[in-house]
Amino acid sequence: MLVSPSPHIHASVSTRSLMLDVVIALLPATIVAVLFYGWSELLVLGVSIASCVLLEWAITRWLMKKPSTVGDMSAVVTGLLLALNLPVTTPWWVVLIGAVVAIGIAKMSFGGLGQNVFNPAITARVFLLVSFPAQMTDWTVPAGFIHSTDAVSGATLLGRYAEGGMDAIAGTDYLQTLFLNIGGSAGEISAIALLVGFVYLLIRRVIKPWITLSIFGTVALTSLIFWLANPAQFSDPVFNLLTGGLILGACFMATDYVTSPMSNWGGVIYGIGIGFLVMMIRYFGSYPEGVSFAILLMNMTVPLLNNWFHQKKYGRK
Repeated sequence: MLVSPSPHIHASVSTRSLMLDVVIALLPATIVAVLFYGWSELLVLGVSIASCVLLEWAITRWLMKKPSTVGDMSAVVTGLLLALNLPVTTPWWVVLIGAVVAIGIAKMSFGGLGQNVFNPAITARVFLLVSFPAQMTDWTVPAGFIHSTDAVSGATLLGRYAEGGMDAIAGTDYLQTLFLNIGGSAGEISAIALLVGFVYLLIRRVIKPWITLSIFGTVALTSLIFWLANPAQFSDPVFNLLTGGLILGACFMATDYVTSPMSNWGGVIYGIGIGFLVMMIRYFGSYPEGVSFAILLMNMTVPLLNNWFHQKKYGRK
């Protein structure tokens, strides 16, 4: 790599400040999840975040023989995202295994932040889903701090659609889904809470909107085409935009700096790929949800997209 002599341009933005903004953006969804799922969600959050932080500290200190990197808060973000991608009933030991996969395998084995190929939280979620399907599909709803529902277990909206088709989701209240969707992973509980966090990241200029909007647009267009062709078989665009982990994945994980393209056009192609794969998995795959698999698959294309599309070099017209 050729490094030119000084002076260089410096910015006030640091990795820690960026990660702190992501944590703040995730707070609305996290607070809603804790209020409705109660102590169970607090346990998952605590184990996930603490495990990710301690593992990164131990690996950098004892295996890599380097100064600790936990101060950049990236391990906190990974732990928070991992917790929001898990059912609230996930046993603590499964959460711990997920943290080992996220930090020990998906992140630190590649050299740490900035060198990993795959999003750590999504890698851990997919590993747990394949390895512990019973625990990862337990959609029991425990009593929370602001509701006292007895434990109830049932399929998510996407699960019901996968099993029973359009008849199984007839009468779905989309307004309720937008504000509160109990069932599924903790981070799926409130679409509006996630969108509030997304807007915060845009205002703070932590991310650009192109990846997220291209995912939403592709999901909407693809599902619209299939729905218009056969509304008795395929779900409509609103259903696909508001259910499952689409908003969480599109706003907070597909936009990860390290594992997403650097250029705007590369990001658009990347988002289109994710959106299309999501709908193919939802409509024709064996899993009712495809966001995590789609993001991981498109993570592998990022080096090619970075090679094909370049941002305008600084100082060039």
